[in-house]
Amino acid sequence: MPRTLQRALIVITPGLAIWFLPIAGLAPPQRHLLAVFVATIVALVAHPVPMGVSAITAMTLLAVTRTLPSARVLSGFANLTVWLVFSAFLFARAITVTQLGRRIAFLIIRRFGRSSLSLGYSLAVADLVLAPFVPSDTARGGGIMAPIVRSVAEAEGSLPGPTAAKLGSFLMLVGFHSTYTASAMFLTGMAANPLIAEFAQKIAHVELSWLRWASGAIVPGLLSIALVPLLIYKLVPPSETEAATARAGADRVLADLGPMTRREWMLLAVMVSVMAGWITSPWHGLHNTIVALAGVSTLLLTRVITWDDLLHEGRAWDALIWFAPLLMMADALTETGVIGVLSQLLFARLTGLSWGMGLPILLLSYLYLHYGFASMTAHVTALYPGFVAAALLTGAPPFVAAMGLGYFSSIDASLTHYGTGSAPVYFGAGYVTQGTWWRVGFLVSLVQVALWLGVGMVWWKVLGWW
Repeated sequence: MPRTLQRALIVITPGLAIWFLPIAGLAPPQRHLLAVFVATIVALVAHPVPMGVSAITAMTLLAVTRTLPSARVLSGFANLTVWLVFSAFLFARAITVTQLGRRIAFLIIRRFGRSSLSLGYSLAVADLVLAPFVPSDTARGGGIMAPIVRSVAEAEGSLPGPTAAKLGSFLMLVGFHSTYTASAMFLTGMAANPLIAEFAQKIAHVELSWLRWASGAIVPGLLSIALVPLLIYKLVPPSETEAATARAGADRVLADLGPMTRREWMLLAVMVSVMAGWITSPWHGLHNTIVALAGVSTLLLTRVITWDDLLHEGRAWDALIWFAPLLMMADALTETGVIGVLSQLLFARLTGLSWGMGLPILLLSYLYLHYGFASMTAHVTALYPGFVAAALLTGAPPFVAAMGLGYFSSIDASLTHYGTGSAPVYFGAGYVTQGTWWRVGFLVSLVQVALWLGVGMVWWKVLGWW
């Protein structure tokens, strides 16, 4: 049987089962909506067709079967969160086509790359600087940072194989673990983060603004950026401890780039202005999406990017097509009461536990279930609504429940070489064996849990979240 057909059967079977079998507490329309949603999530994991194809097919089924009105099926495209993600991808396009991202990374390497360890920190900081404006760890980690990491390793004479341990293995692991950590720290750091904010508003009735997201992440996130490279340095120590060649290589790249162009200066000014607009949104009242669209409009009018650049940014249009239907279905599941019913059925055993016990159980379960996912977005869409509803049932404060699961939605990527889009890029470079990748990933996950659940809880207490 062809592999594509096998994957199609894997997608269809659970959907058909839910469609026809009775589920306590769910009426037929609710069950049919859940069936299409589950089949869509399975399709995102099994990937028999591109994500956009799965999403459009799901929309069509919901309308044709009259599970939802046609206008409701298309309502996801009117959601502000969808356009925030779209706008952020266009910023990523601008950072790439102007080469501002490469310039920033190599400037940091030249300034701070004094040793192998400080070189690792330089790469982590570069990723962190780019994260607010590149809303995809695949685009940022796999598209911008991973090629830089590889070029730095090769410049030091570290290649896949016998010389991998010289420097490349260490740098590849640091680059990867920095990417998803940076994704956790900003609302616009990962494509699914705005989706999380939307779920949180619908289910927990809390608003996760750009400033609130960043303020909750700043302490555990920076501690993670500080400690994880050091842990990797101990677990996979590089035999090369100096980084003079890397700094010389950075000098050569920057010389080739030349002085900053008008487009780069304009992009930098717009990026700073947009970030200022996000931070001050509680005062001026404009939604984060409108601020982002204002920045995109400025980039287009000043020709930092052209209309053709926008039309050719496939990742932005792809995200628009699949993200809107997922958001629509998730909203519909909440509005029709499906999430509430399922949460009570699946998490009944948590009843009676204090939130101080129940929430850590939920967070750890949520994190380690990511062994079964190849996408952070699929993980969020499938599990976040139910888990946040269950956390609220334990009495957990809404902000702690919503944000805790939100941050764990990125740090769960530490575990495997397939758990997020940037992982196969770093792993595929050939510097790290699968056994080492999984061993380091699990140990790093323990440190991340201690930082985000331990130190994070204390910091969130300071912020008044509980």
